Amino acid sequence: MPGATKSVMNVMSISGSVRSIRAFFCAGLLLAAGCTSYIPREQLYLAKTGNPAEDSIKVVTIPLPVIAASPNEGVTSGALTAFLAHNRQEEVTTMIAPQVNYNENFGITATLYGAYYPISERNMEFNLSRSDKVNHDIEFRIRDTTLLDKKLELNGFFFKFADGSSRFFGFNAKSPQQMETNYANDEIGYTVSAGYQIGKHFQFSLGDRFRDVKIRRGAFRRLPDIRDKFSGMTVPGIDGFTTHAPRASLSYSTLDNRDTPAYGGYTRITVEPTMKVLGGAADYRHYEVEAKGYIPVSNNRFISVFRLMYNQTIGDDVPFLEQSILGGESTLRGYGRNRFIDHSFLLCNLEERIRLFRWEVFGVTADWEIAPFIDLGGVMESLNRLNASEIEFNPGIGFRAIVRPNIVGRVDLGVGKDGPAVFVGLGYPF
Repeated sequence: MPGATKSVMNVMSISGSVRSIRAFFCAGLLLAAGCTSYIPREQLYLAKTGNPAEDSIKVVTIPLPVIAASPNEGVTSGALTAFLAHNRQEEVTTMIAPQVNYNENFGITATLYGAYYPISERNMEFNLSRSDKVNHDIEFRIRDTTLLDKKLELNGFFFKFADGSSRFFGFNAKSPQQMETNYANDEIGYTVSAGYQIGKHFQFSLGDRFRDVKIRRGAFRRLPDIRDKFSGMTVPGIDGFTTHAPRASLSYSTLDNRDTPAYGGYTRITVEPTMKVLGGAADYRHYEVEAKGYIPVSNNRFISVFRLMYNQTIGDDVPFLEQSILGGESTLRGYGRNRFIDHSFLLCNLEERIRLFRWEVFGVTADWEIAPFIDLGGVMESLNRLNASEIEFNPGIGFRAIVRPNIVGRVDLGVGKDGPAVFVGLGYPF
């Protein structure tokens, strides 16, 4: 019953879209339920500074609803409480957010998210999550740009997760929705890099990526398992795989801020070879080129943003999750994650970020934005085989709350040929 399945998912997505947007605006009203407190440093096991003005830490507590929907996961509802600690400059230095959600496919999920920004040049984040069924997530991320007179940037990302909502439709831009299958990718790995600043705007970076993937039964029993329609002969990596690849990048940036840029440009060229000799499943290479631009108008009230991106994967027997992939909250927002897979993709994102108002509650100043957008992109075997008729056109609109310089909460609603899709999360999509 492919048609019935599509109708059910579209109804769920539309319902979730309305709820998510409504929740985003209701969140502003719930801020009134928050409170501000000043906690002595010794109660947080922090040493006194000797300065009376710094012997207590301002903490803002904000309860928020969680109501979201995505094409892969369905509708999720719950609640979280965000605890925001400030420094003397009224900047958020620490955020802790415990959260409890319910989803009919995964049951109850408990999550603890934390972020620490001791200085603008260093930050750490972690996420701990566990569901009744299939899903779990352990992540730790760190960035430090204080070394060698701020010319050396170190990044580390370590993860262990299982996602029972994953989908596979087949390869190429014409993969039909009727071929939709479900699976759970159970992964562990890391990405580390060291980048050295060359002059004022260039950076050369070397890194290493490791990923061990096991493909298990997913959480959506109404959908066929990936192995019911596909086999290891037609889909490399369907029985699991390992990737271990060095990475080299050269970037050029004039952005005024890394996390919440309002002005400047950014370009990056990346080469990443995966090799059997290092433990990879096969020998193949990734090439990626990305360009982004931010054009502000009227004192940053309007910011026009664009991104162009091309990715190519060259090699034989490349695992399906290692090929060039489009779909999800940061590429084609009208589709679920990993909707389109092939050896290459071309992507263009256009977005107008419009600040509606700036609101200060309990000493937390947030910019509230609306962001109409258009996502254009498609997968293909290679760029010379690009077919304009296979390019996906995803219009949509986003709603964001930004606590500068480093915190962004967002809801993005995109529309594709499969119906609407809604994504709720932290950080700008690009």
